Amino acid sequence: MMAADIFPKRADSMITIVDYQMGNLRSVQKAVERAGVEAKISSDPHEIASAERLILPGVGAFGDAISEIRNRDLEQPLLDFLAADKPFLGICLGLQLLLERSFEHGEHRGLGVIPGEVARFELPPSEGQVWKIPHMGWNAVHPGPAGAGLGIRPGTHFYFVHSYYVRPEDPQCVALTCDYGGPFCAAVRRGNLLATQFHPEKSQRDGLSLIERFATGRLLQAGESVSQ
Repeated sequence: MMAADIFPKRADSMITIVDYQMGNLRSVQKAVERAGVEAKISSDPHEIASAERLILPGVGAFGDAISEIRNRDLEQPLLDFLAADKPFLGICLGLQLLLERSFEHGEHRGLGVIPGEVARFELPPSEGQVWKIPHMGWNAVHPGPAGAGLGIRPGTHFYFVHSYYVRPEDPQCVALTCDYGGPFCAAVRRGNLLATQFHPEKSQRDGLSLIERFATGRLLQAGESVSQ
């Protein structure tokens, strides 16, 4: 069966993908469409604030990304959307931007939705193992305190590409963990907000399945939302 045939087309969902010139927009859009859900790419502040469901992807440096968001007047629409607790998916840099600050090439103020910071991997050799940075490739994830209802089995592999990782202040918002020279937060979840350090759009069937469950609201049917 081809990936495009995994899920039937649905007409009752629409995903808006935020365009701030630093995301792998087309690959995310194609993954959403392969999951049977309509998707549009937008940099319009009004469309973003009023979206039904929103994806914030991201690749590149934190400082450049947050500057682009602010220069394009997208910060307040994103904050308004998140304050309304509508379904939101952050991907890679789209997770990191949610935190209060990042120390990537200096200190930068993030959106501040999730208390905490973004730090660089510091991985000294251990037992003869040299940890390469960036952390790149497939790695296993395991559920954290906020991981109930995600439909992700312990040990499921997803695709990572990053040199920095998030350190949320509240461990109860950690949905998934991963290990690379030590444990780190691979996803956060709070209410209808889900954000992953890995790339579900590059993670084959398990990633596509996660996108489909987010897009159709199936992540929220078991009463698993974490209180804000």
